[in-house]
Amino acid sequence: MDKVKAVPATFDMKANAPRIIQQLFEHAGIRLNGDQPWDMQIHDPAFFQKMFTKWELGIGESYMDGDWDCDKLDEFFFRVTSHDLEQTVVGPAKIGFFLEILRQNFFNLQTRGRAFQVGEQHYDIGNDLFESMLDPYMMYSCAYWPRAANLDEAQEHKLELICRKLELKPGERLLDIGCGWGGLARYAAEHYQVAVTGVTISKEQQKLAQERCVGLPVTIELTDYRQLSGQYDKIVSVGMFEHVGAKNYAAYFDVAGKLLAPEGLFLLHTIGNYVTEKKRDVWLDKYIFPNGHLPSAKEITQVLEGRFLIEDWHNFGRDYDLTLMAWWDNFERAWPRLAEKYDQRFYRMWKYFILSSAGFFRSGQGQLWQLVLSKRGRSAPYRSIR
Repeated sequence: MDKVKAVPATFDMKANAPRIIQQLFEHAGIRLNGDQPWDMQIHDPAFFQKMFTKWELGIGESYMDGDWDCDKLDEFFFRVTSHDLEQTVVGPAKIGFFLEILRQNFFNLQTRGRAFQVGEQHYDIGNDLFESMLDPYMMYSCAYWPRAANLDEAQEHKLELICRKLELKPGERLLDIGCGWGGLARYAAEHYQVAVTGVTISKEQQKLAQERCVGLPVTIELTDYRQLSGQYDKIVSVGMFEHVGAKNYAAYFDVAGKLLAPEGLFLLHTIGNYVTEKKRDVWLDKYIFPNGHLPSAKEITQVLEGRFLIEDWHNFGRDYDLTLMAWWDNFERAWPRLAEKYDQRFYRMWKYFILSSAGFFRSGQGQLWQLVLSKRGRSAPYRSIR
């Protein structure tokens, strides 16, 4: 990537913030008030000061405030992420940038005491929102699109893929760490006749998951993974590892190792970052997923060494772009009804979240991994499937 030219020391950065920001965006092929659908349309010059002082937090909050718009936010963020502009910090925002790196690297933001915070702030927003946006199984994670014509098919194909990778057999006990609204638990119990224990840190998820799994051998518990006990034939965790935090990876996999039967399999489905990130996006941390961390392949392999064998590593991160755009279409169609409960600022926040995420995966920086893990002593060979 070409480097942005350094600003001379005598340059008045505050007074020239609009010009500096304009040059940064032009580096990614984005023009301010340009005529391309990914160009920014500036409605209020307050945008420049917000971004100059708070960077990604400033640009996100400025969008929520209505200071700027863009016809194709997903394409805007595809260009921003492809050129790593989120790492190119100038002006007063540099101080906050480095302080945030220190905060995220020196403090454990995912302790037991903080484990339920993301459930309360995000997953408990309202089941009506997620029911409107997601598929019938309410899978809030990347779908599998190779042979699917729509979101519902793609999510069902993902569920089937997971069950087949786990080699589920009737009568087995399956532990679902981070079970969401119970979609996978319900599918596995109905189609593979297994008994499922699902755990979540969201009260609203637990309540709806229990309702949706009535009559099936499914138990939904409100608990942190570190409090689990017992033994299971198979373990699955879909879209939950992003909330564990690098400082807790060893504990997480130690818990999984303790719970998994000697001949068992553990499938980990997680978003990944193609580089080890210095810090989490501050806007995302404040408004969407507090205390999150996207793992890199290096972080995962280092902690798995000596704990699990990697039987399979499957990346289909580009499918998340399709999934997010389908969620956005569903949300947009449902908005006239949802607007009775959620305000316009929430609408802009949610639009920013969904479409910026689509651009993140479209650029290849965001990936989606499914790892199948086993204990070293497992006697049966494993054959990967797709």
